[in-house]
Amino acid sequence: MNVLIVDDEQLARQRLKKLLSTNTVYQIIGEAITGEDALRKVQASQPDVILMDIQMPGMGGIEAANYINRLDKPPAIIFTTAYSEYALEAFETHAIDYLLKPIKQSRLEAALDAAKRINKAQLSGLRGNETGKSRQKICVKSRGALELIPIEEIIYFKADQKYVTLRTAEQEYLIEESLKNLEDEFPQFLRIHRNALVSQDVLHGITKNNDGHACVSFAEIDDLLEISRRHLPDIRKRIRN
Repeated sequence: MNVLIVDDEQLARQRLKKLLSTNTVYQIIGEAITGEDALRKVQASQPDVILMDIQMPGMGGIEAANYINRLDKPPAIIFTTAYSEYALEAFETHAIDYLLKPIKQSRLEAALDAAKRINKAQLSGLRGNETGKSRQKICVKSRGALELIPIEEIIYFKADQKYVTLRTAEQEYLIEESLKNLEDEFPQFLRIHRNALVSQDVLHGITKNNDGHACVSFAEIDDLLEISRRHLPDIRKRIRN
């Protein structure tokens, strides 16, 4: 069983390595100190299971787990944490996947033996126990691999049926996220239409398309996004300012 250890504390990683060293069934194939680092290591080394802390600088364990589970063949994830308030009850009903520090040898081995992928419902429940801070990057799937897009590089989000297009100056990506949730999480993006959010940092001007509808224009790309009549006065005011 190939194991990836993810924890920003060196002593915590050393303890897990020591516990795992007593059983030759487990092979440690790497360590990571942040959620972003974990994403890279997972794709590079393809572990069978991840032992991952929840609270880490930057991207935490819950957010990283949400992204990792989008892979075609995601590894099993077992959370390790020093804080019992992180949805402990939700995991106690499963008796696995949530280890409270200091971790005991018997508890670790039992979790590893029964390791399984965390489902969306569990991740959704855990998500509510995070600090509520906005993400600094959004994870997208590109050519079968995961890629992190910094928020400041995103020009707009545009909804189309069940998908949302994320647009940067260089490329478009499809993500499965709610436009409303993105609007709530990132106040720096302005609603210009029921199907579009635009970064207020890249608003360039207002023009008209071939149909005569008012549209937002951008300096870095040629795209035009239609502005609804409801949002037009606010967008005009922001551009003037």
